[in-house]
Amino acid sequence: MTSVTTDMAVATKDSPAVKREGRDRRRAFMLLAPGVVWMILFMVLPMLMVIYVSFWTQTTFAVEPTLTTASWERFMSSTTYISAIGTTLRIWVIVLLATLVVGYPVALFIGLFVKNRTVQTALLVACVIPFWTSFLIRVIAWRPMLGTEGAINLILMKLGIIDQPLTFLLFSEFSVLVGMTQIYCVFMVGPITFMIARIDESMIEAARDLGASFWTIFRRIVLPLSMPGVIVGAIFVSVMVLGEFATAASLSGRKVNLLGNIIVSQVGSLKWAFAAVAGVVLTVIITAVITLALRVVDLRKEM
Repeated sequence: MTSVTTDMAVATKDSPAVKREGRDRRRAFMLLAPGVVWMILFMVLPMLMVIYVSFWTQTTFAVEPTLTTASWERFMSSTTYISAIGTTLRIWVIVLLATLVVGYPVALFIGLFVKNRTVQTALLVACVIPFWTSFLIRVIAWRPMLGTEGAINLILMKLGIIDQPLTFLLFSEFSVLVGMTQIYCVFMVGPITFMIARIDESMIEAARDLGASFWTIFRRIVLPLSMPGVIVGAIFVSVMVLGEFATAASLSGRKVNLLGNIIVSQVGSLKWAFAAVAGVVLTVIITAVITLALRVVDLRKEM
């Protein structure tokens, strides 16, 4: 009986189905290996190194590989840096909502009301046109628009809406919000447009035949089916806004202090350990935001 069982096991291992399964596993491993190696070398190891450096001993202009929690204690006990976390989160929430409010109607128009694919592509390209210029040029271009003698103040004064120039438009948190919303709005428009364009028109026609109004169709069909695009756009916008530093430095006159600005200033001062602490905190925040967004919608199922 034992001999028969052994022969059956050997025959099973030598069967074509088992051999084919083994080849498929080896092929899958070979396909995944380059990506896994790339992620380990250029994401996992650098992140582990940043965490490690955050525990080094920071001197005036250098760091020593002696482990200590002094940099973490300094960061967590400083009201300046804790308030920078709050400012970063506040600006992220406002910019995320602003890009959604501005970008969703644009995506709805392009994806639902524009039927011609060529026109859709042309409109999406028009949204991307600002990216043909340098990032810094797009940021600095807001200065002559928002300044006390800028275009917006001049137009409002010409129309008689205001008597004195508005001083809060530039070198304030408001100017940072305006700049970030304009810069990152396209990252919300693209994914939402893609998802809305995929909606089967027969579903909308059937809803109309049943007497559904536009708002009912939007609330029951368009909005739920476009949510994966909203989540993808929210992830794009969140990652870039949370890591921002250039827009805040250029448009706020350094009055708005984000985590990204802290990292840049600490690196410029050769305080690598403290910069690493801020980098770890920022990475944790971004990871938490992405995890929360992915829990709202299962992208693997919806896409």
